[in-house]
Amino acid sequence: MTLSGTAGAADGLVHAKNFQADARIAAKRGVPILVVFTSPVCSYCERVKREYLIPMHKDPAYRNRAIIREVTIGATTPLTGFDGAPTSEGAFAAANKIFLVPTVKVFDTKGADASEAIVGLLSPDYYFGYLEAAIDEGIRKVRGK
Repeated sequence: MTLSGTAGAADGLVHAKNFQADARIAAKRGVPILVVFTSPVCSYCERVKREYLIPMHKDPAYRNRAIIREVTIGATTPLTGFDGAPTSEGAFAAANKIFLVPTVKVFDTKGADASEAIVGLLSPDYYFGYLEAAIDEGIRKVRGK
């Protein structure tokens, strides 16, 4: 498997580095790109990652369902956008109107929204279902169904 983000797949989520490269991989697989927007001081972000997204990321079945990336709001870390233009994690978050964390957005292979954003932890009992529904909607849009 080729990852265009930094290492960390073994420990946690891969931080986004190049959405254009991720989109090429996603297009080949016919899957959307799920992005979790986080902040270093957000305990709910850590919980969402630990209880839901890291297990999904490590599960081989999700290779055929979504590419999962993390973006830190406010960070100046360089990032290549879906259009190939250089930006930063914080600027990418701001451009996508992300102000509350955790927020999960699912994008198609062109960088368009592929489902409604999931803002906050909502109800932990149903959160996995919200993620699954967003991924399913993203898959339908990417595959044109």
